[in-house]
Amino acid sequence: MYELWQTEWCPASRRVRQRLTELGIDHLTHQVPVEKEDRVVLRERTGVDTIPVLVSEASEVVVGEAAILTYLDRHLPVPAEAIAHRLKAEKARHRYLEEECECPPQAVTR
Repeated sequence: MYELWQTEWCPASRRVRQRLTELGIDHLTHQVPVEKEDRVVLRERTGVDTIPVLVSEASEVVVGEAAILTYLDRHLPVPAEAIAHRLKAEKARHRYLEEECECPPQAVTR
């Protein structure tokens, strides 16, 4: 089983959790302390104190969002449901922002 060392407040951790969900990968999530000096167990198990960290089924330690997403892309096939998960998440985020934000809608410019 994959293990994800992360926190709920970390945007990079959220994006990794989302990708794991899209790929249909069951994983064990470990919450880590906010302060790096308190991340003793994380350092003991992975050798690092930064998040997110993914430990593969083969005990490979992958550190950081970019490295984790690249690792997942290289090692796991993308199921057809992944796109449906991604679209649903985008729709839910958009709806949340519309409901929570009291700002008037802004025109999108590029």
